[in-house]
Order: sequence, then C-alpha cells, then structure tokens
Amino acid sequence: MLSLASTTAPHWVERALANVDEILLDHAHCEKKAASTAVSLLFRYPQHTALLDPITELAREELAHFKLVVAHLHARGRSFARQVPSTYAAELMAALRPGEPQRAVDMLLCLALIEARSCERMKLLAEHLDDEPLRALYTSLLASEARHHQSYVDLAATIAPLAEVRARLREIGLHEAQVIEHAPRVARLHA
Repeated sequence: MLSLASTTAPHWVERALANVDEILLDHAHCEKKAASTAVSLLFRYPQHTALLDPITELAREELAHFKLVVAHLHARGRSFARQVPSTYAAELMAALRPGEPQRAVDMLLCLALIEARSCERMKLLAEHLDDEPLRALYTSLLASEARHHQSYVDLAATIAPLAEVRARLREIGLHEAQVIEHAPRVARLHA
C-alpha cells in the first residue's frame, strides 16, 4: 500500500531508540511542517478545487498531531524547541518538475512519500520502543499516516490521469529511496 521503493535500514532504528527525545522533537516539527505545507497548497493551487476540502482536513489533522506530539514532549520533561532539520524534504523536492500542472502532481506525490516514510518509521518505533506511552502514540498514528499517503496520491489523480500518477509515483519513489540511503546519520524521523 505504501509506495516506498526501499525499507528503512536497521541502523535507523538503533539510532532512533538511542535518541528518543530528539526523534520526538523532530516528529513535532514534521507535523507542524506538514500542516504548514498543506495550508500553502491551498494558496498555491486554488484553481484545483478538488484539493480544497481534503487538504483543509489534512492540515487540521496534522495540527492535531503536532499538539499531541508536543504534549508527549512535555510529559517527558522536554520543551518544543528549535532543531536543525534533516535535509530529506528539500532533497526529495528536488524531483519536482518546473511546469504546471506537473509540479502540482509531483508536489502531492512527494508529500505522499513523506507520509509513507513516516508511517513505515512510526511502525518501527511502535514495535521497538519500551516506553508504553510512546508505543501507544506511534501505534495510534499509523492509520492516519497511511491514509494521508493515499489521500495525496488520490489528489494527484484529480490533476493528472491515474496511469501517469502511478508512473510518476514510482519514479519519485526511486528518488526518495536514494535520498534516504544517502541521508546524514542524525537522529531524525526522515534521516
């Protein structure tokens, strides 16, 4: 179901478990960025009216996830703070084609892949964390991350034919696998 061309290497899980608070802080930033990106799509693509309601709902849900993750940070005695982000999203977005509507399709597919990678890694966290509240958090988020992935793919199919969307998703998926493979080895959700 998730359109990933690679799976996460075991060393990511080891690094994440050794740096849980950093992963949690990064996760909060990722949810905030996901909400911001969704809202920016509303401004950038008002002509694609099929995007309006689903994107609004995605933004709302991402903000709710942000609030939830920040609450877990606070419960662990941590504050939400600045953090050097991973280069993952910027490198993934390098695959965007410049012209429209291709750029809109690619943007939606990149967002789908970010959600897919998040889902995969949250599943790994849910399976390996000893901390029960965090296990429960990551287990609770899996369905929505998978749904967000599919929503972005479906939205891309409102702009371009489904066969084109699927082919482009495979291409960008291969690019995403390379980005993940060469990502800096830091404690981040997408590094």
